[in-house]
Amino acid sequence: MASKIKPHFFPIILILALLHKLNFSNAQTTIKSAYWFPESGFPASSIDSSLFTVLYCAFATLDPQNYQLFIPSQNAQHFSTFTSTVQRRNPSLKTLISIGGGNANAQDYAAMVSDWNRRQAFIKSSISLARSNNFHGLDLDWEHPETPDQMTQFGYLVDEWRTAVADEASTSGNPPLLLAAAVSFSSTHQSDRGSAEYVVPALARSLDWINVMGYDFYAPDWSTVTGPPGALYNPGRSVSADSGVRAWIQAKFPANKIVLGFPFIGYAWTLSNPGNNGYFSPTNGAAFPDNGALTYKRIKELMVDNKSSLTAVFNSSVVNDYCYFGSTWIGFDDTQSVETKVSYVIHDDDDISTL
Repeated sequence: MASKIKPHFFPIILILALLHKLNFSNAQTTIKSAYWFPESGFPASSIDSSLFTVLYCAFATLDPQNYQLFIPSQNAQHFSTFTSTVQRRNPSLKTLISIGGGNANAQDYAAMVSDWNRRQAFIKSSISLARSNNFHGLDLDWEHPETPDQMTQFGYLVDEWRTAVADEASTSGNPPLLLAAAVSFSSTHQSDRGSAEYVVPALARSLDWINVMGYDFYAPDWSTVTGPPGALYNPGRSVSADSGVRAWIQAKFPANKIVLGFPFIGYAWTLSNPGNNGYFSPTNGAAFPDNGALTYKRIKELMVDNKSSLTAVFNSSVVNDYCYFGSTWIGFDDTQSVETKVSYVIHDDDDISTL
């Protein structure tokens, strides 16, 4: 779900809309959700939870010694009161503990899934953590399985997770915990180690939904040119939210379990030539620390502070916004991008489901 930047950068990351309707607890609903971080400085009590159907509390941490999950002590109180706090405005809201995140060590998760006993330690501790803190489910944000073996073992994990959740519910009499995962924008993940395909049948049968990361396509740490970080479309290029959603559906993942993520952050580059200021312009790297990552709030502040020299552009071809002033160039989602993406989810799902 999250890019590899420090959690305080986003009080809430807006994520989402479901391509079709999802059935949980026998009620049809569209998922509208967000991730919240205790480190954000934005109190959980200030979240208008009436706007959401699901909220994620991030992140639980994996102990690489025993492969059990734990909540860092400084966040324990925040997690234990999260559900009761956000349900005050919305009693029907579902809450999930999110596990891992972009700053977690991906190799710890690779080590965990590689062994049955380690997977069981993870699974049992996750269920215990969710129940003891009054959450409705669990969300795994492993960024990302990178090899075919890791993908296979990830498939084993989610199948075993589902079985354990069903067994626990049968024993306790509680409703089964919801299970979700943040996944790459496409059903095939590309990395420095090559390409690896998710085991779609396992994810489809064992997860209630997946959060497709429709963002982080371009950022200063991995792109020397400007680009649309959250492109819905990307003509002439293969990286976009739409191409990823279509890849998942073509791989036979159910459209009614795909949740499309939108970013509530942007990225800032320093232009090599301020006169060359469109998409895919050469840069000299990040304009700010932490990979040039900026919250939406900070972007809007910068736009006001530099309004005399600011140019703001909504690009309807890719469905992303950017602005520039001097040598600073920022790619992000503004209101028109978000509105267009929501319209895509609401109105284009019938077209997508025919794939």
